[in-house]
Amino acid sequence: MSELSYPKSKVNRVNRLGERGKYECKAVHEIIMASPVVHVSFHPGSLEDYPVILPMIGKLGSFENPSADLSEPLDLYLHGYVSSRIMNIARGSSDEQPMKVCVCATKVDGLVLTLTPNSHSMNYRSSVIFGTVELVTNLDEKLYAMKLITNGVIPGRYDDTRVPPDSAEMQSTQILRVTIDHASAKVRTGQPSDYEKDMKRDDLREKCWTGVVPVYQAFGEPQEASYNRVKEVPEYISNYVKEAGDAEREYAVAAIQMAPSDKS
Repeated sequence: MSELSYPKSKVNRVNRLGERGKYECKAVHEIIMASPVVHVSFHPGSLEDYPVILPMIGKLGSFENPSADLSEPLDLYLHGYVSSRIMNIARGSSDEQPMKVCVCATKVDGLVLTLTPNSHSMNYRSSVIFGTVELVTNLDEKLYAMKLITNGVIPGRYDDTRVPPDSAEMQSTQILRVTIDHASAKVRTGQPSDYEKDMKRDDLREKCWTGVVPVYQAFGEPQEASYNRVKEVPEYISNYVKEAGDAEREYAVAAIQMAPSDKS
């Protein structure tokens, strides 16, 4: 069975170095879920206003189908303060004039160093989604999204805290659901690649170091709060710190040896 993919369109098609493009749901979704922060862009209203980009915590899930995995259609949930600008704009939208957003997530996996400035690059994974926003008003869906987002910080965290949130917290927090209309990913892996004219120059190759510097997110030793009374760091936290850190490092190193998708 073939993987579910986002259809290519003029909105999501990767034009520059199109061979790097990926449209499979799983490929797009994995990058978003691996990114601690996503950047949400939208237009604030008046044509005289500047476009806005906000760093936000966003996680993918399906309230209607909670068991859905990353290879299936999912919604993106974002949370923020009830009176923030993005929430106010979403509140003022309608079916006839819906709020639309573009959301980007990027992971840098390596610094690609070559013989000439023009061919320097990075190993990276990036996803861009285009979607339509709705305010979540159903209480059960709101709680589902809050748990999804909290566990997106560290898996298992939500149930280890004071839950459910009280009424004041629920009123001050707003959840947005982004229905994904279009999406794609773009990935670079592999070694450096240089121009043939430079590869023929022994003097340049003997002078200029070339290679890839792996880049990955590292997690430090958990530091307790001044009011903490729990003697030992919970296992789910220490396990996540180790396992997630190891996975980040292993991918960044492995990406150097993966087949390149292009010559730059």
